[in-house]
Amino acid sequence: MSSLITEDEIRHESALVWLEDTTDLDYVRQSLDRLPTRRGKPAYHRDGRMVGYALLAPQAKASRSSGTFRRRVFWLLPHDRDTEPAGLYETGAPAEAVDPRTLDAGTKGYKTERSEGGPPSTAMQELGMTLPL
Repeated sequence: MSSLITEDEIRHESALVWLEDTTDLDYVRQSLDRLPTRRGKPAYHRDGRMVGYALLAPQAKASRSSGTFRRRVFWLLPHDRDTEPAGLYETGAPAEAVDPRTLDAGTKGYKTERSEGGPPSTAMQELGMTLPL
């Protein structure tokens, strides 16, 4: 879950690779998966679809016990807002969801009013601020 991902766990990310345009996505789900390599497109074993993943720099160390690397994977499920706008997540977002506009290599990302399914707050509107920040 995004709240469990720490900056320390993703500090060796060198880039994020997007498999599709995230411009119209209010949120993506993120998880730290155990993968056999630092780079390359990982296998995907969830329902839904993978929309992106992180690449790790050479200094990233494999787990001593498993020999795997912890890399972020970004994904969506069939019932997420992009495919079911009036569905379960018409408002709100899953716990592991973040606004893709707030993501970068080594940056956790966070939820925004937009990712939660709402308009910008009154304070943001009064200041003339728009998302993403």
